[in-house]
Amino acid sequence: MCKALIFSFILSLLAISANAQAYTVLVWGDSLSAAYGIPVEQGWVALLGERLAGRNIQVVNRSISGETTYGGSARMPQSLADIHPDLLILELGANDGLRGLDLGLMRQNLATIIQLAHDNDAEVLLLGMKIPPNYGHTYADSFHAIYLDLAAQYHIALVPFFLETVALNHDLMQRDGFHPTASAQAEILDHVWPVLSSLLPN
Repeated sequence: MCKALIFSFILSLLAISANAQAYTVLVWGDSLSAAYGIPVEQGWVALLGERLAGRNIQVVNRSISGETTYGGSARMPQSLADIHPDLLILELGANDGLRGLDLGLMRQNLATIIQLAHDNDAEVLLLGMKIPPNYGHTYADSFHAIYLDLAAQYHIALVPFFLETVALNHDLMQRDGFHPTASAQAEILDHVWPVLSSLLPN
């Protein structure tokens, strides 16, 4: 009995040690990463977890539907302290743009998140967005340029347009025209994967 207890204890310690050493990916986004309108297990982040199964990599999704860059930057310090990610996938800004919020503040908020991640030794993958020209082409173009500029400034990996392969396909978008369907999620992951996979450990 004593030997069995000792053996069980050792196995528990090994499991804890393995989990502590796992490479951690933190997904920090809005409804596009929170699987809005579809089962969570069908979202692209859940599919990413499935794709990485068997590797010592854990995926933590802290995306919130309706999140803005301001909310994301305010929540970031505590989550970094709690999760200690090795890689941050940053997918925010769409709600700022759709609401016509100040782009200077949006850029500042995204920069704050990136800098906080770097200060905590986490790499960053920035998922860029585009918005329709509801507030004019100048606003829409300036919105998208923020992602390109920040990627260059902070020397971080970038997917220029997160929804590039699905945004204009009505069959892959929900009725609201903003959120991809469940059948679009695999395509979204495939679009992100070439850049994302280059950042992950072998």
